Amino acid sequence: MNNMWLMIFIMFMVGNMIFVSKHKHLLIMLLSLEFIVLSLYMMLVLYLNMMEFDIYMLMVFLVFSVCEGALGISILVSMIRTHGNDYFQSFSLL
Repeated sequence: MNNMWLMIFIMFMVGNMIFVSKHKHLLIMLLSLEFIVLSLYMMLVLYLNMMEFDIYMLMVFLVFSVCEGALGISILVSMIRTHGNDYFQSFSLL
């Protein structure tokens, strides 16, 4: 059981390192966010099974993670349509 927690923690840290490091593509950032969400989901599954709680919270978490993924893909599509690529350098927040 401790090995599973360690693997999930390593997954979470690798996802955070990829997200924090400077990448130029939005798609890589979205994939690292989904990797972080997947590791958080696995942590919740293990924790709720260990404490013998109801698993209804996992359904709410999955709904929010799907909404986050759909929002990220829509931002990616609109960015590619307006700018022609998904580079962060061509996208200005102003």
